[in-house]
Amino acid sequence: MNTIDQLDDQIAAAAFRRLVHHLQHRKDAQNVDLMGLAGFCRNCLGDWVAEASDGTLDKDAGRAVVYGMPYSQWKAEHQAPATPEQIARMNESVAKNG
Repeated sequence: MNTIDQLDDQIAAAAFRRLVHHLQHRKDAQNVDLMGLAGFCRNCLGDWVAEASDGTLDKDAGRAVVYGMPYSQWKAEHQAPATPEQIARMNESVAKNG
């Protein structure tokens, strides 16, 4: 049985790119909802890209990779205000990340 750590890097990279393209296409999937369901969002993914770059990318650059534009632009164009219910779900979900 293969584990994620045994997965060929080319396959992993292709799957990662597909995920990022999907998230770029699905602008209706709000970050707060992703956080509420899975405990991570586009910002997290961008931060992970920056961390994996060993210092060649900062968080803003990592997030721009994921958003396909600067985060501030994406936020202004696509991010809706979060409801109290969304914030509560997000906080409950993030608590499971520990």
